[in-house]
Amino acid sequence: MKKVVKSGSIKFLILLSILFTSSEIYAQYGYGGGGYGYGRGGYGYGRQRSTIPQAQETPKEPEPKTAEQLVDGEMPSLTEALDLNDFEQAVLSSVLKKYVQERIEAQILKLPPEKMREVYENITKRQDEELKAGLPLEKYEAFVALQKEGVAKTLKKKKKEKRKKTKN
Repeated sequence: MKKVVKSGSIKFLILLSILFTSSEIYAQYGYGGGGYGYGRGGYGYGRQRSTIPQAQETPKEPEPKTAEQLVDGEMPSLTEALDLNDFEQAVLSSVLKKYVQERIEAQILKLPPEKMREVYENITKRQDEELKAGLPLEKYEAFVALQKEGVAKTLKKKKKEKRKKTKN
């Protein structure tokens, strides 16, 4: 009886080894399904490539922002820096939108540098006159100072002043 069990287990081991090696041979050499590319034109395995070159899409340039988008993006920081109420905020926003639009139009014209400087000075002069008429004097002066120093520096100064007031 021991011989029967041994021969049965040997047969079983041989069968298992044949199964494992046949799948390995199939994986390595591609037998089965034509083998070596028969019947598939040689493209049976690996990455499929097209002979037609693919056109690379050029990334679209971001559209330039409009005057309204530029001003709306800056208004929260300007409002905070100048402590504007709703009316003053509306006046400042409308005036800035108008003159930023004029500056954008001047850039589109691509004038020579001397002429461009002259146009910008004229736009700035008219903007200042309109802001002086629409805003209270202290807010206008604060806006002019803000333009010279920059919004970030003005906001830092305000934070420092608040800290000093809270410490005292």
